[in-house]
Amino acid sequence: MTAVVAERGQVTIPKVLRDRLGIKPATVLAFSVKNGVLTAVKVVPEDPVAAVTGCLKTDRDSDEWMDELRGEP
Repeated sequence: MTAVVAERGQVTIPKVLRDRLGIKPATVLAFSVKNGVLTAVKVVPEDPVAAVTGCLKTDRDSDEWMDELRGEP
């Protein structure tokens, strides 16, 4: 498949490829060049919860935290 670069440097990704790869408006693509070959890779956003899970290490469990928040001894 081919595509033509527009005057402003834009390229339309063929619909068959957009559909196959799940590329929709606002999808982020990462571009790289190696040995003269341009590659575009769909960036899968990281789960925001997974990104921070375990970042705050503590010796207390959730019950102890809840007791403190409730003002219980």
